[in-house]
This record gives sequence, C-alpha cells and structure tokens, in this order.
Amino acid sequence: MNLSEYILDFLIKKKVHNVFTITGGAICFLMDAFSRNKKIKYTSVAHEQAAAMMADSYSRFGPNFAATMVTSGPGATNLLTGIACSWFDSIPTLHICGQVNRYELSSFHKSTKKVRQVGFQETDIVSIAKPITKFAYQLKNENEIRYILEKAHHISQEGRPGPVLIDIPMDLQRKLINPNKLRSFKQKTIKTNNKKLSKQIFKIISFFKKSKRPVIILGGGIRLSKTTKELQIFLKKFNIPIVTTWSGVDSIKHDNKKYIGNIGVYGSRAANFVIQNSDFVLSLGSRLDTRITGGVPKNFAREAVIASVDIDKNEINKDRGLIIKIKINESLNKFFDLFNKKSEKLQINKLDWLQKSLLWKKKYPIVVPEYRKQKKYVNPYFFMERLSKYLAKDDIVVADDGAHLTWAIQSLKVLKQQRLFSAFGNSPMGYAFPAAIGASIALNKKKVICIDGDGSIQINIQELQTLVSNKLPIKIIILNNDGYGIIKQFQELYLQERHEAVDSKKGVTNPNFSKVANAYGISYSEIKKNSDIDKTLKKTIKSKKAEFINVFIKPEQKIIPKLAFGSPLEDLSPPLPRKEFLKNMIIKSIDKNKNLTESN
Repeated sequence: MNLSEYILDFLIKKKVHNVFTITGGAICFLMDAFSRNKKIKYTSVAHEQAAAMMADSYSRFGPNFAATMVTSGPGATNLLTGIACSWFDSIPTLHICGQVNRYELSSFHKSTKKVRQVGFQETDIVSIAKPITKFAYQLKNENEIRYILEKAHHISQEGRPGPVLIDIPMDLQRKLINPNKLRSFKQKTIKTNNKKLSKQIFKIISFFKKSKRPVIILGGGIRLSKTTKELQIFLKKFNIPIVTTWSGVDSIKHDNKKYIGNIGVYGSRAANFVIQNSDFVLSLGSRLDTRITGGVPKNFAREAVIASVDIDKNEINKDRGLIIKIKINESLNKFFDLFNKKSEKLQINKLDWLQKSLLWKKKYPIVVPEYRKQKKYVNPYFFMERLSKYLAKDDIVVADDGAHLTWAIQSLKVLKQQRLFSAFGNSPMGYAFPAAIGASIALNKKKVICIDGDGSIQINIQELQTLVSNKLPIKIIILNNDGYGIIKQFQELYLQERHEAVDSKKGVTNPNFSKVANAYGISYSEIKKNSDIDKTLKKTIKSKKAEFINVFIKPEQKIIPKLAFGSPLEDLSPPLPRKEFLKNMIIKSIDKNKNLTESN
C-alpha cells in the first residue's frame, strides 16, 4: 500500500470513522486514498478553523480521538484557533497537514535555509503549532510513518490529553511501503505509587472528618477522564456541598440535593459564598484558573485547606498565591479507584453546613421573579430556564462565548444524561456552531442545540452549508443583543461607558438572519418577548430538521452576577447591601484590590 492508505487504516483502528477536511494541492494524494477505502469517510467543510473545531467536539463525543486533513500554508494556519481550543481544554485530536515536496522545502538546501519560502504555500506549520500541541512533527521519510502515528496517538492520550500535528510532504504521501517492515512505537508504562496515593487519601479523609465546612469542586477532568460513574460512587460518601467549575458544569445532575451551583467570576452567589466560607476544599480535575479564583488567587477559599487532584503537575505547582496543601498528581481514574477501595464504609455528614449552603441557594437564585415578568424583549435567564424544560433526557447543548455562554452556564439546568459544553479555555467566537456539527456527526446525526450570539455566529456562518449538505438536525439559537454585550458591560465598568466597536452605533452590524436562513433553506423563527418562548421552543426543539431561532435580547442586557473591580470572589456585582453581605460571611471579609481589573 502507499503511505496515505496506511494512514487511513491507522485512523480506522483508532475508531476514527470521519475526518474533517478542505482539500488542496498539498493534501490531494492523501485525500485520494479515501477512494479506495469505504470504512472511513470525510466531511468537507467550508473553513479549516471550523474543521479543527468539529474535530474537537467529535473527539469529546466519539472515540476520544479525531482528525483533520488540510493542505499546506493557509490551510494549515487556518487550523490554529481550533487546535488551541483542544490544547486548552485537553482534547486529543490529530491534525494532518499536507506539505510541499521535500526537495521544495527551504530547509532542503544549504543555500535556501534562510529563504522565507521555496515551494508554493510552503509554511513551517510545525514550528508555529508547537506551543499549542503536545507533539508536532514533519515526516522525514516514509519508513517512519508507523512510529510517528503511534507516537502521536500515544502522546495525545497520555497524561493530560491534547492535540498533535503531523506535517507530510507530498512526495511521501504517495510512497509505497510494506506495513510489516515498519518500526513500531514502544510505549512506556508508568506505575502508580499506591503507597504515596494511599497516604494522601487518608490525609484527605482526615481533613474531611475534622472540618466543619468542607466542599467538593468538580472540574472538567471528570468528563475528560470518563469517570462520571466512579464520581457517583464517590459522592455518595459525602453529605456536604458540591460545586462545579464551568467545564465541570455537566459532571453532576443539577437536581442533585447537594449541588449548589458553579463558582468563579461568573458563579452563583450561593456557590461563591460556599467556597469562600469553607475550611476544607477538595478540587477534582480543575486547574483552578483565575476564572475560578478571581484575579487575586490568594483570596480564594483563603481560610481553607485546599487539596487538589490533577493529572498535570504543572497546574498544582503554580506559584501564584494559591496555596495547595495536598497535591495529588494523579489521574482521576486511579484516584477514585483507590479512594473508593480504601473508604467503603466512609460517611462524611456535615448536615448543618449543607443546610446553610442550600439556604443560600434558595435565597440567591440566578433566575429571579422580575426576569419572568419582563414584557419587552426576551430575558436570557428566563429563556434558559424555559429551554431546560424542552430538552430531552440525552440532549447535547453547546454554547459559544461571551454573554450567551455565561447566561447558559449560569441558568441552564443539566439533568439526566444531558451535556453542556464549550471551548472553555480558549473561548473563541465561532466555536459553538462547528462544534455542534462535529458532535452531531460523531453521534450519527443526533440533534444538538447550539447557543450562539449574533456576533459569534458570523465567524463561522459559512458552515451553514456543511449543516445543510449533511442534513443535520441542529437547532441554532441566536441570543441577539445587537452587539458584543459582554464587552459593553466591561466598558461600562472600567471605561466610563465609552462603547467602542461593540454595537451598530460604532460599526458592528448584523445581516438579516431571516434572509440568511432562507438562502440555505433552513427553517427560521423569531422570539421577541418572553411570552413567545414556549410556543416557539415547543415547535422547534422537537422537530427533526435544522432550525434557526433568532431570540431578541435587550441590547443593554447585563450578566448578573459577575465579579468586578478586584473584589474577592464572595462579593459579586451588583453588590449586596453591606449589612446583608456581612451576615453571609462566616470568615472575615476583605477589601477589594483597587488596582486590579478583572477581564471580561
């Protein structure tokens, strides 16, 4: 077989049955191999950025691995934003880039080593991609293809997962090879130090027992490690408050009687009161970044002993003010396995503390009565509350970025086997729509709900044709506030309401979405006020075809609550009356940092 045929066989063995691609001269020989293999397909997309984002979500819902194939130069560089999504969210993906013939590379001759480009569209994508991949390599000869593919796959999966990239010159793509004579990659097995882990587990149990106000944080590592079942066994041992990060938001059912909410800069008041008043914190699979801790990490859970389980030792060794007393550098699979074995009869009951936490949750709901009574425009918090009622037990929701992502995370209720995700770490405009396509394809054209913004949808709006050509029943919900709402709120907080480059008054405009949907033959609906929500959702969410739903939000709609002006995490904006705020504080409150500006 030739080298290109070998690559397809390798992907099939790794359970990748669909590759996302835009063809081009430098990848043509590899694409030609699909004509001789009916066990693997490709999806032609309209932009390579979208291809990488589709692969990202395909990996999340498919075989925990996905692939793209693109041409050299602009084809390869267009992948970078999507690759960054996988890098920051720890998603294993393989990106195969075509490259000019080896003899056309500037590195081929001594005389051209400092020449910018020799072959047409020659670009050193390996050097460019290295900072956002776990492994990036340009193939040197045909006989190393098995070794490099196996090495790339192993690296993408081991430890903290992530994307990998292989650059393949055109002349190598058509080289004949003998698969039986190719060198394989030998994986090294890493043994867990069970004695050390056992000691750390007993230390955690000891702190749980003597603590008065413990809390468990669930992060994105739960889903990445596929340990949701093990988590349920683990959580049965505890009658204490449970909170989530954004990326951990769908790791627990929101009707769980111990679940308080998500924490952080855009967390709920109740969940933030819980974490800030705690005396012992166990963080599971969260890197505890500044979206969680706030801009001053030392103020996060400042009177608590913090224990963290993270597969990436670099995350638990960050020296930014946050003190982690018990650092467990291990996979959640091994942690849960050993913990559950060592504590079969363990039961931690802190019922008074749990009850106080639940009272905070009741007292400070995200969706308040006045949102439901709003007459003009649609209130996004109330909309998410109603959308939750129409979701099927296993529906998937992907949200994009900015305000609409925040409203979804804050107020959508995740129940049963439902999923809610986004590209949380990179959070680019334009992710949700191609990600919805990737997830739908991974799950055999399953219905997916895409929550997008009027600005964000336009970043990858060209993929409407990909949706149509593949006949995918994706529901595109646009929360339309006629501009960039989250940036407007930032400008109001820090820039005396100087609204530059955020709305139609300053050049940011929208197309006629009705005409756009009609041009692609997609069913279009509008929701202009709260009273329209149920009628439209009842019709569109249950339909078996693609739907474009334009939801009109107040242009000045705020995200409530949020952290601002360097305040500690417990003191969200808009601030509570001081007497009421202090009444909620078990530990001593501190002043805000006046020199700190929280990012949007």
